[in-house]
Amino acid sequence: MFVEIEKPRPAVRVIRLNRPDRLNALSFEVVEPLYEAFRSVASDNECQVVILTGAGRGFCSGLDLESTGLPPNAEGLSMSRIAIRAMEYMSDLVPAMRALPQPVIAAINGPAYGGGLCLILGADIRIAAESATFRGAGINNGLTGTELGVSFLLPRAIGASRAFEIILSGRELDAVEAERIGLVSRIVPDAQLLESALELSDQICGYSTHGVAMTKKVLWSNLESGSLTQAIDLENRNQLLVRMTTENLDEAIRARRDGRKPDYLD
Repeated sequence: MFVEIEKPRPAVRVIRLNRPDRLNALSFEVVEPLYEAFRSVASDNECQVVILTGAGRGFCSGLDLESTGLPPNAEGLSMSRIAIRAMEYMSDLVPAMRALPQPVIAAINGPAYGGGLCLILGADIRIAAESATFRGAGINNGLTGTELGVSFLLPRAIGASRAFEIILSGRELDAVEAERIGLVSRIVPDAQLLESALELSDQICGYSTHGVAMTKKVLWSNLESGSLTQAIDLENRNQLLVRMTTENLDEAIRARRDGRKPDYLD
């Protein structure tokens, strides 16, 4: 299997790209089971956090330029229809990650190039191993440097000036620079990468599952908000929804009074 789902904790799922001989390059035979993995964790009511990582010495080297294959259900289509279907099938990976109710932590081991860089931008949190490197590879291959939402997400993550320079130059960033500019939130030794992601998952799992899911939804929605007023209006309604439809706040108050961890039912 080119994509594996592991269960290291009762409420945590690890989705692992498993094509290490090709640095987990994205072909359609990889992307199709990746979608299936996303669907599986989205419907898993026990799962509260998802970790996305790669097998071997790389996270994802981007599109497999030697053996991409064909998108599903392409039989009998003209070349122009296959081309647009292929592009849309690949580029919908990032919206699929956004649509997951669980936070996604990208545990980045080794290269995250091209589509791999885009995948980490689809995650909610990014932790880099010391060996991690980053590059928007399209421009290096005679194509555009814009794919899978990178032109939208990268400027919002690190600012337009840095994003434009990185995408247009096609240069490589190491983990130290990635942390300095805010592309990742922290760097850890390679041997501690998964454990660091699991420790963060444990912290998130201690909160209300519903509260975390609704927080993720608003954080992503307000990336596209047109104004501060619009963002606050959405926050207000989201906060009231969770307050009025759960006992979470009351349980948090009781737990704080009793000197224990809260036991949220939602």
